[in-house]
Amino acid sequence: QPPVRPPGFSGESMRVLLLLPLAVAAASATVLNPHTRVSTLRLKGGVGWSESPAVLKLRELAKSPYDLTTKNAVTPERINSMQASACGIKMLYGTERVDDNTIEALAALAKDRDVFSKMKAMMDGEVVNKIEGYDCENRKVLHTAMRDVFDKPNSAAAAKEAADLEKVELAKLKEWCAKMDKEKTFTDMILIGIGGSDLGPRALYLALQGFKQQGREVHFVSNVDPDDAASVLSNVKDLSKTMVLVCSKSGGTLETLTNEQLVRDFFVKKGLDPKKHFACVTGKGSPMDNPAEYLVSFYMFDYIGGRYSGTSMVGGPMLAFGLGYQTYEQILKGAHDMDVAATKENVKENLPLLLALLGIWNRNFLGLPTVAVLPYSQALVRFTAHLQQVDMESNGKHIDRAGKFVDYATGPIVWGEPGTNGQHSFYQLVHQGTDVVPCEFVGFSQSQFGVDLDVKGTTSQQKLIANMLAQSLAMATGSISSNPNKCFDGNRPNCLLLGKKLDAYTMGALLALYEHKVAYQGFLWDINSFDQEGVQLGKLLANQFLDLYKKVNAGEKIEPADNLSAILKQMP
Repeated sequence: QPPVRPPGFSGESMRVLLLLPLAVAAASATVLNPHTRVSTLRLKGGVGWSESPAVLKLRELAKSPYDLTTKNAVTPERINSMQASACGIKMLYGTERVDDNTIEALAALAKDRDVFSKMKAMMDGEVVNKIEGYDCENRKVLHTAMRDVFDKPNSAAAAKEAADLEKVELAKLKEWCAKMDKEKTFTDMILIGIGGSDLGPRALYLALQGFKQQGREVHFVSNVDPDDAASVLSNVKDLSKTMVLVCSKSGGTLETLTNEQLVRDFFVKKGLDPKKHFACVTGKGSPMDNPAEYLVSFYMFDYIGGRYSGTSMVGGPMLAFGLGYQTYEQILKGAHDMDVAATKENVKENLPLLLALLGIWNRNFLGLPTVAVLPYSQALVRFTAHLQQVDMESNGKHIDRAGKFVDYATGPIVWGEPGTNGQHSFYQLVHQGTDVVPCEFVGFSQSQFGVDLDVKGTTSQQKLIANMLAQSLAMATGSISSNPNKCFDGNRPNCLLLGKKLDAYTMGALLALYEHKVAYQGFLWDINSFDQEGVQLGKLLANQFLDLYKKVNAGEKIEPADNLSAILKQMP
């Protein structure tokens, strides 16, 4: 839709106005009224991207990308040479549509976009969560400091201060865990949170069931759908031995507060005192930081974004309760070691950056809008859901850090399911559909529980891995047949992320690998990967609908006078 022409402006004046500095465009923007459609002036940014020699070079290379389907395109030599490793995770990328020239051009792009100094600025605690010249969160981004609690910590003042504060919380957590282990008051925990307070911690907990504490269970309530809480509460074996941990940085998240009150009411109706069962994770000094209402408060900080909070106190108490403090510490260690690996300036030795660049190649130069993350590990059943938030909430942005609308593609659509189940679901489209879907496979040589059996000459784990490796090669090389129904086009770019076993250290490293992949892609696109303004308009309208519901609950008759009331009237 073209911009609305302000009164008194001719067509020529309008064209001039569109080229004025960003401040002029900002002055023309109007506060959004949900009932009135107003178009804001869209000044396109990304000139640096479009004119970059590295981008121009990559566009040329993309006109004839490496063909994986030709004879000897994928060879043992290519497989052996196109790999990178960090923290026990090996990536094979010989099945991507790249060659040495492509990797060299992608490395030049990384240098051109100054990604290493941007990563250092983030880890040092500079204010990187911002849009220049506009109202924004204007915060540091220091999730890496939450696990920078080992040898040779970052010496930058802000990073050190954040790490020191987290060490205090870790000491509190360790003492609390020892008390829980000694007193054995609680066998179950219900974690109440939403978004990053649920997805990441839940994914980590489910991923490490092979290491869980005996006699402990963790349950999750996230959706404001009352059936979510009701289902969890009906499945808790002994409510009298259940702790409820409520996560809300501000203490004011509506969905979380609603679920907390629902669960508190349930405890009261069962004759239990919530004050003896409820603990919280919140910002220091928030309304929830109240010893009269909670057994203990663990603190999160405003420089920790929800989707990056799994290795902060958002994830810590639940994971330490359910898996053990030492296991949680190993998650932190794996994540920290990957943080260090993410600072290497040799692209072929920097696994997160290399994964990010391959994604940029597929997204921006081959024009592929989605990526499927396909873990061949049932333990990672919720990991892709977590990555959807990490990636899509971070990089689903249409303006750069100067507030200009970009003219290039940014974050992809992320989706996927564990194998081999997915093979019997959507792999048909991946192999023979009309859209090419880049894939990232994740697999491990050993199972977690070690319960396996040789059936017809191979174990279950070997069958699992054989399927994953076969899918990778089949997607890349394809197969030609005289029967068109049996033709596989190939050239489906994919890579393999391989580990020995999904233990706590490896899980932490895998988590940080994807966090840094997303951050690097944001740095390459010059967007702010650390805010989430895109969720605000829906919240605004939801609150207006809730105001209407309050009137209904008070007995008022609602007439369909506007879009909101008209839609609400259609509810059965």
